[in-house]
Amino acid sequence: MSSKEPDHEHREDEEAHAADDEDTGAQVAAIVKLEEVTVSTGEESEDPILDMKSKLYRFDKDGNQWKERGAGTVKLLKHRETGKVRLLMRQSKTLKICANHLLLPTMTVQEHAGNDKSCVWHATDFADGELKDELFCIRFGSVENCKTFMETFQEVAESQKNREENKDATAAAGLLEKLSVEEKKTEDKTDDKSGEEKPDVAKEEKDAKDDVVKADTEKKEEPAS
Repeated sequence: MSSKEPDHEHREDEEAHAADDEDTGAQVAAIVKLEEVTVSTGEESEDPILDMKSKLYRFDKDGNQWKERGAGTVKLLKHRETGKVRLLMRQSKTLKICANHLLLPTMTVQEHAGNDKSCVWHATDFADGELKDELFCIRFGSVENCKTFMETFQEVAESQKNREENKDATAAAGLLEKLSVEEKKTEDKTDDKSGEEKPDVAKEEKDAKDDVVKADTEKKEEPAS
């Protein structure tokens, strides 16, 4: 008799667990309501000129070797208002910034020796939150992608050079125009001043003749003594 009691208790436990696992159809409202958060990437005011998958390296001067910065997407982004173009690369999984710098007119890119899928360039980079002089090497999946990157990079650098020259020319033209206007104003003021100070010779001669005639008349009218 006593040997059946554990089996009876075991069946009761199974029935209790089965009851717990049954779907009652009840719905439980979430205690905390999560709101959608808009994340700013800093790229909202820029248009992509180039967007390619690649792997980036930086040259470690202390160790005298190349070190991987990450694999992801490299972009060339043009600002809609200023027209400036920057290179931005993020790691594919973490989205951590690997490279972030402007493309300047003085920059050049060249093929990495011994590898036609890679190219190198110097830049003052801000990926780590401070400006650093870096030597970068980027590797693509194909020779064509590498050539496209190099050509676009160089075209942008040249366009920035022309942009700076046009900006300087416009500033110089504005300065010359301002100087011309100021010189004209100075000349006008000088002419006005000269006109005010110039004596009326004809009027002075007429007044002198009138004084002589008046003196003769007064002398004739004096009574004889």
